[in-house]
Amino acid sequence: MEKPNSPACERNQQPILDVLKTLIKPTDKNLLEIGSGTGQHTVFMAPNFQHISWHTSDLKENHAGINMWLDDANLKNTIKPVIYEAGKSDFPQVNADIVITINTLHIMSWQNVQSLIVQLGECLITGTTIIIYGPFNYDGKFTSDSNADFDVWLKQRNKHSGIRDFEMVVSHMLNAGINLVTDIEMPANNRMLHFLKN
Repeated sequence: MEKPNSPACERNQQPILDVLKTLIKPTDKNLLEIGSGTGQHTVFMAPNFQHISWHTSDLKENHAGINMWLDDANLKNTIKPVIYEAGKSDFPQVNADIVITINTLHIMSWQNVQSLIVQLGECLITGTTIIIYGPFNYDGKFTSDSNADFDVWLKQRNKHSGIRDFEMVVSHMLNAGINLVTDIEMPANNRMLHFLKN
């Protein structure tokens, strides 16, 4: 098997890392990544947080690729992936100070996004930081023509995928006991949403 490679990961990982450096605290110990994908984000970012144990998770079929990246990087603070699929799996048993998910909400169905949010509310302790990166619509509208085109492409691949409405995500998070702290503008019409579990 050839190690998977996502050019999109390489394009956006430095801006994401720059923001993470402002949000991850020296006292944080465990970070859970929901949907680690190829594993590229993990091996790029984890070396910058030596005090953090970086726990990976994804669908079973993506574990081989993630492990290839982890094995090649040979980092001391990365943890092998556990199986997680929102709406189907139990939430990973990690005593997380931080939960991060990158470019996942628009891939998942809206039903599974809601299931993920419910689990975040039920399984995380008070004070947990939650960081969600990706494109979002505001007031029911796309923020750019490229996002509109991307949404068409997503729905052609899977009719249940699509760019999510910022207001709906924030509302469901609030219902789960999770408050929005900051909404950070990122390159290429993406956002970084920073939440805190009550």
